Amino acid sequence: MITRRTFHRLALAGLAAPLTARFATTAFGRQDDRLERALDGLDQLHSLQVQRGDRLLVAEAPRGPGLDALAPIKSCSKSLVALLLGTGIAEGEIPSVDSRLVDVAPGIVPANATEGVEDITLEDLVTLRAGLESTSGQNYGAWVASADWLDDALTRPMVAAPGGRMIYSTGTTHVLGAALAEASGQSLLELARRRLGEPMGVEIPPWVRDPRGYYLGGNGMALTPRAMLSLARMIRDDGRFDGRQVIPADWLRRSLEPRARSPYSGMGYGYGWFLTDSGFVLARGYGGQVIAAHRQRDLAVAITSAPNRPARSAGYFGELMRLLEGPVLRLADEDLA
Repeated sequence: MITRRTFHRLALAGLAAPLTARFATTAFGRQDDRLERALDGLDQLHSLQVQRGDRLLVAEAPRGPGLDALAPIKSCSKSLVALLLGTGIAEGEIPSVDSRLVDVAPGIVPANATEGVEDITLEDLVTLRAGLESTSGQNYGAWVASADWLDDALTRPMVAAPGGRMIYSTGTTHVLGAALAEASGQSLLELARRRLGEPMGVEIPPWVRDPRGYYLGGNGMALTPRAMLSLARMIRDDGRFDGRQVIPADWLRRSLEPRARSPYSGMGYGYGWFLTDSGFVLARGYGGQVIAAHRQRDLAVAITSAPNRPARSAGYFGELMRLLEGPVLRLADEDLA
């Protein structure tokens, strides 16, 4: 049997060099077609960290600026905004996740908002089920070029009933972030620093703001890979970090219940977090940025990748999922043996 230390040495040697089928055969003693496919396209990988319990099993940055340099986390930002919603409810700034947007933050809802916006709840926003046409994908450029990002998002056509199907849209999370700022009287940056950064010892620098001055909700944040791993540990540990309750445990448990399903990956989606059939909970960002936890295996994982290359479910992101569900889970099992 290959020991954890041997696997660690061989695996990291494979990540530092071109990732080939030889790595798959050497590390596990046999050819594994799924692993070979998972490793085939990982030239986009910048860093990989895997921690089980308190044991850091992998901490390597074969490419990119390293584990201590800020990295754009892209749409992993959506998952952090979802955590902040939980703190807003716990602080009494927001009555509940069922509160309507027009009641929580009437000032951000334009007079000409699309009919049906008055029915949108914060749960609809955090689960990406607002029903409004997406501002992501091919619509993203026009949205961020608009004179008012909130007005643009909230005057788009209704393409589904609020609370219905999942429509991936950064504009939806941006509306949620602005609502949190209005309800709390603090900017999204202040909320992120005070409720996530400071309790966890994590640096959160300023990021892009919209034409009205609201920090972009759902994109644009940057963290170091080590900070991403800290967040993964906190998610794994019921909202605790180094003995401190950062996010209410009941909010986190509710967040990790599937409430929608991604039309692209097929994964479940809770309050801002993707949920896999294999037991992973993860934040996912463009290019292959991942903050992941596997609570049953006591695992926390952080991955950064080239931020300007796509990572589709049928492409590089799919390879990352095969990496997580194959060698990473096997590494955890080997560490337990």
